[in-house]
Amino acid sequence: MRRTRALGAAGLLLLTLGLTACGDSGQSGTEAAKDSPSASGSNAGATKCEAVAGDALVALTDDKKLQTVDNIIPAVNAKAATQPLLDSLNKVSAVLTTDKLLALNKSTDIDRKTPANAAKDFVSTENLTDGVSGGSGKIVVGAANFSENQTLANIYAQVLDAAGFDASVKTVGNRELYEPALEKGQLQVVPEYAGTLTEFLNKKANGADAAPKASGDLAATVSALTDLGSAVGLKFGDAADAADQNTFAVTQAFADKYKVTTLSDLAAKCGGGVSALGGPPECPQRPFCQPGLESKYGLKFDTFTSLDAGGPLSKTALKQGKVALALVFSSDAALAG
Repeated sequence: MRRTRALGAAGLLLLTLGLTACGDSGQSGTEAAKDSPSASGSNAGATKCEAVAGDALVALTDDKKLQTVDNIIPAVNAKAATQPLLDSLNKVSAVLTTDKLLALNKSTDIDRKTPANAAKDFVSTENLTDGVSGGSGKIVVGAANFSENQTLANIYAQVLDAAGFDASVKTVGNRELYEPALEKGQLQVVPEYAGTLTEFLNKKANGADAAPKASGDLAATVSALTDLGSAVGLKFGDAADAADQNTFAVTQAFADKYKVTTLSDLAAKCGGGVSALGGPPECPQRPFCQPGLESKYGLKFDTFTSLDAGGPLSKTALKQGKVALALVFSSDAALAG
């Protein structure tokens, strides 16, 4: 799933030892190609951006939309998609921003509130029970098995309760389990991620090698999702501004030193290359990862260090100055101020 659970003390020790075992940049990673600009010296005199250790992380804006959108969107069994239900869910979407999602994740993943209590506080603060009505009957809101999705499911359920429904939350597991249950009406609502669900339904309908229908364009992605969902009995509420998608982070100390806030800034300020990129093992082959950063932004990297997909290895490597840039998730609590 998209979320990584916190490590205990023993896990943190193993993590630190694991990173130490990786060695210095260029030992555990993949060296830059000999004919790359950063390796050949063709950018002599341009700034070379080295990793900067620090405790605070910040995501760089993907201003050229390399990543597929993954905004939060309510997925609804078509038979349950009454107007009062959609209106209630859309009220949540209208106030849910990425900053608020970050704060919700911080409250569960760092401050250790339960998803239900974090949801209760959010619903109260945002006045989400005001003006909702017209609901009736039982609604089961499905949740994936990570805290962010469970918090969103509880927010949905609490607002639906206020609208007159008898709503409950059921944690089901992964998408392979809860999406068929949503189609069959065993679940009526699930908080979903627009791009990921679009490609899940696309490959389910058209095969594993189907051309992608999700993109960096939210409207086009939701349009494709609507068509794919309609074929299997699903409807959708409004997409929220909040997104949980791939993003690239640096330490705040790095951002301050090189004065960067976007990936385009990074490319412009680091003409001599970036010392080390970190990410999941498949990053050097995936178009949204190293190849995309190189082709869309013109970034150059001396080394690549194999870590994990936005998890504790990547975040710790950034904080320790082992890598300069790493793949994380945009709603990770570690990015909360």
